[in-house]
Amino acid sequence: MTVIVNGKELNLAPDIKTIEALIKLYKLNPLVVIVEQNNTIVARDLYKSTILADGDKIELVHFVGGG
Repeated sequence: MTVIVNGKELNLAPDIKTIEALIKLYKLNPLVVIVEQNNTIVARDLYKSTILADGDKIELVHFVGGG
């Protein structure tokens, strides 16, 4: 399956089927990431159950602390 993540085409392994799995693939903390799937923000409590589809456009936005 191919999705667009932050503007870049990505071919996903067959075991990457959900938003949660995609977040793990990128080694992001799900508590500090916002996910948009096809221009719709996905609620954090739905990451585990939201299925990815071929051609999805995903935006991953994470916050970085600093000073």
